[in-house]
Amino acid sequence: MKNQPANRGPRRSRPDTAATNPIPKSSPKAHTKTSSKATPPHPESGERIQKILARGGVASRREIERWIAEGRLKINGITATLGTRLNTGDHLQINDRVVHWEKFAEQPTRVLLYHKPTGEVVTRRDPEGRPIVFRRLPPLAIGRWIAVGRLDINTSGLLLLTNNGELANRLMHPSTEVEREYAVRILGHVSEATLATLKEGVQLEDGLAKFDEIHATGGEGANKWYNVIVTEGRNRLVRRLWESQNVVVSRLMRVRYGPVVLPEWQRAGAVYEINEKEQQLLFEFAGMGKNTEA
Repeated sequence: MKNQPANRGPRRSRPDTAATNPIPKSSPKAHTKTSSKATPPHPESGERIQKILARGGVASRREIERWIAEGRLKINGITATLGTRLNTGDHLQINDRVVHWEKFAEQPTRVLLYHKPTGEVVTRRDPEGRPIVFRRLPPLAIGRWIAVGRLDINTSGLLLLTNNGELANRLMHPSTEVEREYAVRILGHVSEATLATLKEGVQLEDGLAKFDEIHATGGEGANKWYNVIVTEGRNRLVRRLWESQNVVVSRLMRVRYGPVVLPEWQRAGAVYEINEKEQQLLFEFAGMGKNTEA
């Protein structure tokens, strides 16, 4: 990664294609109640419950699997188990409420790039009445938007959202170690020794953490810009790492999530929906095909 001229400010991303292409080509004891009238679920055919419901944005696959383990799902009156599949005509209930799951079977995947401004929160309801990210998004006829990771209220930049719960789960799962790149404005000088410490690892209250990469990208006067990369999604990790070394962060912006970069032309508060070709690249990165069972 090359250094930026001092007067350029935060750099959005390393790839040269960032300004026009957000995804460069080069770039994871239930109680069973039976009924004489109930039709048992088909064990081999159909699709797994968690895959269909996650695809429809009901919840993440892992959360749905937990619901199944807790005995909260029934198919044709019979409590579902992990591995149970849905077939055409099956009657599904979650917490005894009917779910018309068929509408999720052919649910087309949509993925949004949202340039989150500071001051907005990534939540569906906020008791303090602060601006909410989800109110800025286009409505969905089926399902709901799922945020891929979070950004705190004082962090701006790239927020990925999708209606495909399986895709969101793959992109957020710790085992995938997806790179998150941030542009950080620092107040004051940072020594080489401090930068080395941040790359070697710092013991935080929730465990050891580090920056995988740190690159100086310019700045003027007392403000210096760095691009840093982490592969974890812990809460406020980037800020906490800098603050552990008594470094003041005056601005923080996420510029990349995995292969997806924040386009330089996308203003704060704007939404960009990726096209089919870009979407397929994202599916490939996540290790899944649109019609492949995960």
